[in-house]
Amino acid sequence: MTKLTTITDPRFLIRMENYPNSVKEKMEYLRKLVIESASEIEGIDKLEETLKWNEPSFITKNGSTLRMDWKEKSPNHYAMYFQCSSRLVDTFKMIFGDKFQYEGNRAIVFELDQVIPEAELKECIKATLNYHKVKDNLSLGI
Repeated sequence: MTKLTTITDPRFLIRMENYPNSVKEKMEYLRKLVIESASEIEGIDKLEETLKWNEPSFITKNGSTLRMDWKEKSPNHYAMYFQCSSRLVDTFKMIFGDKFQYEGNRAIVFELDQVIPEAELKECIKATLNYHKVKDNLSLGI
């Protein structure tokens, strides 16, 4: 396992800080899972935290952009967003079935009071952060 360097855009931190209190803890939890997952992937030594479409986002050299957000129009839900042109969400559905609630081929959606299946979500995060290395594998390395 390599030592992970996290590079954080100040706008990322501001966005995280500006979530309502009821959501902030959930978003920090997802962030923690992303950082833990990235640190467990051989060959990933840098994780960039930035904003894409004004959403907290994570980028690695060989990965697909991973975003997360909570939106006022769906106050009881928050989500992790994946590149919709990738095979990521379709593969998650194939492997994990109804362990997660999905939004088309672009997101895993969580309810605010839901207990997240952490081990399974970390596998989804790892496949995303390492996507360009695993995209030719039927199960994306999961």
